[in-house]
Amino acid sequence: MANKRALSWSAALRDLKDDRTRRRDVREERLRTAAGLRGSPALALSAWRGRSGRRYVVGVHEAGAFGPEEMSEAVVMAVRRDASGIAELVSVANSDESPREHLRRVWLDRVRRSGATEMHVHRLAEGEAERVAIVEDLSIESAEPGRA
Repeated sequence: MANKRALSWSAALRDLKDDRTRRRDVREERLRTAAGLRGSPALALSAWRGRSGRRYVVGVHEAGAFGPEEMSEAVVMAVRRDASGIAELVSVANSDESPREHLRRVWLDRVRRSGATEMHVHRLAEGEAERVAIVEDLSIESAEPGRA
């Protein structure tokens, strides 16, 4: 007697659709980067997928070496990475062009104390309104999205 399993395509497609709707969580999608031109090291890049499905490419920086002066006109994500390499979003902030270094420094200190090991910076937003929309798309319930 042969063990043959009949596949119901409608059930398989329904399960695939259900999987996509369940995966609407905010998540990192790591990018593979090649070495730069003329042997220079590759840029540390990654991407985050928001609840809307939009993808945001970010530059990755170590949390300890990241300063408030690097936060102007950007969406900054504080990230905690576990031993297996899985990234967890700690907080997301919109940083406008005005020099509010004290508030930025307070935010950086708070997320570092919360366990952030990396800062992911998205600088491709056109303006303030788009940065606010990105923060909303990437915000998580446990984080305190807002301005830095």
